[in-house]
Amino acid sequence: MVDDLGDGYPAMSEGLPPRDFQSLRDLMVSRRIKLPKRLAQVASFAIGHPDEIAFGTVASIAEKADVQPSTLVRFSQAIGFQGFSDLQAIFRERLRDRVSTYDDRIRRLRSDTSPDSRTAQLFDGFCQAASASIAAMHDRIEIRTIEAAAQRLAAAETVYLIAQRRSYPVTAYMSYAFGKLGVKTVLVGSAAGTDAETLSFATDKDAAVAISFTPYASATLAHARQVAQRGTPLVVITDSPFSPLVADTDVWFEVVEADFQGFRSLSATLALAMTLTVAVAEIRADQ
Repeated sequence: MVDDLGDGYPAMSEGLPPRDFQSLRDLMVSRRIKLPKRLAQVASFAIGHPDEIAFGTVASIAEKADVQPSTLVRFSQAIGFQGFSDLQAIFRERLRDRVSTYDDRIRRLRSDTSPDSRTAQLFDGFCQAASASIAAMHDRIEIRTIEAAAQRLAAAETVYLIAQRRSYPVTAYMSYAFGKLGVKTVLVGSAAGTDAETLSFATDKDAAVAISFTPYASATLAHARQVAQRGTPLVVITDSPFSPLVADTDVWFEVVEADFQGFRSLSATLALAMTLTVAVAEIRADQ
């Protein structure tokens, strides 16, 4: 790990430091473009893994965020805190009212090593992960953003659906559902490798949906940038305000899927995709 920060890092907060998690998160998101590389890396990790910040040590957090421990201190001071412990207190306060977290439930499931209950553990674990993902997304996403995205897609002559790897089933579902609802779409993901040529037909009268999560698919990033440069309105579903996809649009959704035993579901993402698909059809029907 290399810390490339100098001593002249900019202050993120000109007044008092944030006193609650939401204010802190809003500050990090609003300043993400102006942050030096390593500070932005810490901010991205903190937003995506708030429980790690709350419970980890400086050394363990620095290792997972791939920065030097001193960078965490600098990041905290840039926000206006005296040190990292003050920043960490905000993340711990966020968890104060939780009676039983999802991670606690998963740890209890894993502590049961009875072979007869293994299938039950898996079933319960994946159901809990799906429920946690949907609940977190429901609390995070604003209805006005969904409405803005639906209006953008409803106004399009053709909706281009862009995703790769784990995200591809979501665009495949949207293509199927849009087709049933009479909305013209192009599902990007040709075995012939002609996606760039397909997207060259997109115009400012069309729209596109791009979906990608960490580690971001390079093809999805390139295709989203291609349509954005052509002036095609874009809607993004991703997992962080620091996702490279966010730079190409002003309408985007942050969806963080919980995992069980290293497997992340698509429950929340599919719920959002279903909402957008049906909302677009309803807007068109009203028009």
